[in-house]
Amino acid sequence: MAKKSKESRVQVILECTEHKDSGMPGTSRYITTKNRKNTTERLELKKYNPILRKVTVHKEIK
Repeated sequence: MAKKSKESRVQVILECTEHKDSGMPGTSRYITTKNRKNTTERLELKKYNPILRKVTVHKEIK
């Protein structure tokens, strides 16, 4: 029987940082996966925010 191990790839939610500060209603969120073993710190990616209509920094939330 094969060993059961923790999965190394997990789904994470990225949320726009600039959108919170702007005070506009709504949120810009993306779902992606990351390798837990290689990337232990929180993810930060530049993604398009359709509400603000520009590329902004999206950080991983819990």
